[in-house]
Amino acid sequence: MLLTDKTAVVYGAGGSIGGAVARTFAREGARVHLVGRTGETLDAVAKDIAAAGGQAGTAVLDALDETAVDAHIASLDALDISFNLVTRGDVQGVPLVDMAVEDFVRPVETGVRTNFITARAAARRMAEAGSGVVLTLNSGSAHGSPMMGGTGPADAAIDTLVRNLATELGPRGLRVVGLWAAGVPETLTREKLLAVDSRLDLDDAALQGLLANLAGMRMTRRNPTLAEIAATAAFVASDLAGGITGTFVNVTGGMVPH
Repeated sequence: MLLTDKTAVVYGAGGSIGGAVARTFAREGARVHLVGRTGETLDAVAKDIAAAGGQAGTAVLDALDETAVDAHIASLDALDISFNLVTRGDVQGVPLVDMAVEDFVRPVETGVRTNFITARAAARRMAEAGSGVVLTLNSGSAHGSPMMGGTGPADAAIDTLVRNLATELGPRGLRVVGLWAAGVPETLTREKLLAVDSRLDLDDAALQGLLANLAGMRMTRRNPTLAEIAATAAFVASDLAGGITGTFVNVTGGMVPH
């Protein structure tokens, strides 16, 4: 197994991607600490992991609260992997000139703050052992993506944070890596689409059309799955990927960030 004897913290573990990553990490041998703001969703993931023979604990806290994050990390017996999958509250589908300041700024402020807080806490702990991996995820929209609101600037800031952290932490034995992922069908429910883009009130046929259009934009002509994203994360977090740091792995199904 890729992550035998590793201890991992997954922030946002109650969400679709976070839950898939946590289950995969546990299946690959890691002891997983599930962190999020909703106990019920964390408990559901923990039960799945336990039923499969894995080890998981839960912690209900806000990853924007540096005191709570620092205290949780200090309480752990060990830490090898930290993965931030916290929802940023992105709003899309509105021209920038028509967007409210709060909607534009929210993903930037939330994304940068939570990634900095969780990465800093993890890096301080990992540096004591001289090894560890800090992971994050965004959509790869930092290079000019229209109608994406604050998503592009948030992605750009987090891309830079990953590279700068990797440069500083590499000499201390730590790696910092990001994953680009966007348009994962299992996460694109009608409710979730509406929360991000008010124009996307789609029936089943329209939703399938949207997914087909996304697939057609990718080099592989197919959309990525949660299982593929989680498996990639497990590999990147493992010792087999020891030479990968300071970069983002594109798991969007070949969609080139634009």
